[in-house]
Amino acid sequence: MNANQAEPDLRARHWINGEWLASDEIASSHNPADGQVLGEYYVGGAAEAQSAIDAARQAFETTAWARDRALRSRALLEMAERLEAHAEELALQLTRENGKHLREATLEVFSTPSTLRHNAGLAVIDAGAASEAAPGVYFNTLAEPVGVAGVIVPWNSPVALLIRSLAPALAAGCTVVVKLPAQTALTNALIAKIISETTSLPLGVVNLFTESGNGGAELLVESPDVDVISYTGSTKVGRIISANGSKTLKRMNLELGGKTPMVVFDDADLDATVPLLVAAVTTFSGQFCMTGSRILVQSAIADEVRERLRRLLTDVTVGPGEDPAVQMGSLIDRAAVERIDALVAEAGTYAKTLVRGGPVTDAALSQGAFYRPSMLEVDDLDAPLIQQEVFGPVVTFEVFDDEAAAVHRANATEFGLAAAVFTRDVDRARRVSREIKAGTVWTNTWAVLNDRFEEGGYKQSGTGRLRGMHGISEFQETKTYVHVAPPLAG
Repeated sequence: MNANQAEPDLRARHWINGEWLASDEIASSHNPADGQVLGEYYVGGAAEAQSAIDAARQAFETTAWARDRALRSRALLEMAERLEAHAEELALQLTRENGKHLREATLEVFSTPSTLRHNAGLAVIDAGAASEAAPGVYFNTLAEPVGVAGVIVPWNSPVALLIRSLAPALAAGCTVVVKLPAQTALTNALIAKIISETTSLPLGVVNLFTESGNGGAELLVESPDVDVISYTGSTKVGRIISANGSKTLKRMNLELGGKTPMVVFDDADLDATVPLLVAAVTTFSGQFCMTGSRILVQSAIADEVRERLRRLLTDVTVGPGEDPAVQMGSLIDRAAVERIDALVAEAGTYAKTLVRGGPVTDAALSQGAFYRPSMLEVDDLDAPLIQQEVFGPVVTFEVFDDEAAAVHRANATEFGLAAAVFTRDVDRARRVSREIKAGTVWTNTWAVLNDRFEEGGYKQSGTGRLRGMHGISEFQETKTYVHVAPPLAG
């Protein structure tokens, strides 16, 4: 690793211990909408991860960060201001590098300042207990930062999902090492620029490196100098991280895969519901842990909903994310197109194909990673298309008869991140929501989140919670102080 060189170097670098650092390997970032090169970046790995860990540990042990609540709050507020100053630039870069539509990238970026400000408030409040448990015997509890936090960020929403973990970690008083994905390397550099401009942050409190492999991430997970891991990604990788992290008994915050069931009862407002079901499949091109990838419809209205969905999904327009007329942008790369199309082709052997989307071969779009939505009707709950996360614009159509059958189908996978219930009957909504095993259940809506309320999964969709009052506790230890007062003299 070498520091800044004298000659101009426009490649995206790592931000570690207050310095822009290069590494030996160089790679190119591509626009998945047309395959064109957007720029170059330095590829990090274990060496960058170790430097970042050392810097974070040093900052935690030697600066005022862990103890100064006012400083932490001030830095988070300043970071929110810097992010807003770069928001439009950041959203456009994210669209070009990730492939999602510009309106989706804009929504992602502009949602993050509120997360920073919410956690700035949490930084200066405390919750604990104090009691004279017996005469002259005083107990009180206080929260303390756990230490160095390792944050591993996915490529599908790198801005929002970074801030969702980074903000509570900083509010708690942790110092942080962030592993960012190579697919969004130039976006990462803009995020690092925002961090570098936050002057309230002591050097080494936040360190970011970009990695295409997993050597740096593995080091974060296994290092005894990293006290907590916050990972967002697949259940398969989450299990590996959990197992490897157990060697040091470090705390794990994991938000993993999902197969969100969208349960539509026969009294639902279909004019409002069906377009929302389509949006739940196509937002972020289906590359979202809360994608509405299972549509469960009561039998009395199944024919009508099936036909409405068939028409709308067939008519979805795909294209470059900067085109305002487009409904859905590209997938992250052409390998994802091939993977998803193979899954759909296999599913066609055991399911009824209602909409066969697939790779876009139009001349104008053939160089991009575009995939039209697919919908298949499946009855067998053990079918791979129901049980496996696709991470693309592919949805199953499933029919049920009554509430008990709806709940049974909704709970039939190993996942439990989110679900949605569509009905005009408030009591039914409460009953069914109570029985669905998921961390978030919406009624007559989808993907509505709020920084004041927790987010996380049941079952194999993860452990721990982010957002809400519990988010900061993922990065804190609780210490109990006991004081025994001497008896009064005389």
